[in-house]
Amino acid sequence: MSARISIELSNHRLEQAKEELEDAELLFNKKRYKSANNRAYYAIFHAIKAVLALEPIDFKRHKDIQAYFNKNYVNTEIFPKSMGRRISKASQVREDSDYDDEFIVKAENTQEQIDTAKEMIQLVELYIKNNFKDI
Repeated sequence: MSARISIELSNHRLEQAKEELEDAELLFNKKRYKSANNRAYYAIFHAIKAVLALEPIDFKRHKDIQAYFNKNYVNTEIFPKSMGRRISKASQVREDSDYDDEFIVKAENTQEQIDTAKEMIQLVELYIKNNFKDI
């Protein structure tokens, strides 16, 4: 894949992440916290995939994407170590929200997921700006 195509795919995924964040905020404002958790997680997920598009590398399973990102970007401190824990938590909250009928969601927990998504998108934008400005 050419550098130009990788950048275009990365930009597409980042825009997708931003749309999902916007959806999460809209759902949060309507007190639809389980759905907001889902959208916040996918905002994080697509932000990560925006980074991976620049290598380019991809995986089919979410856990493989998270493991690769943590190993190559969080553990090496390209992204803050705290973000690795927050991504893991967002993934678990999304799974609980989607699949556990008895999962109780509180507004403050959903706000935390949205805040993680916002920060992740900002970090990815900064990473791309600082590392790929010449492409």
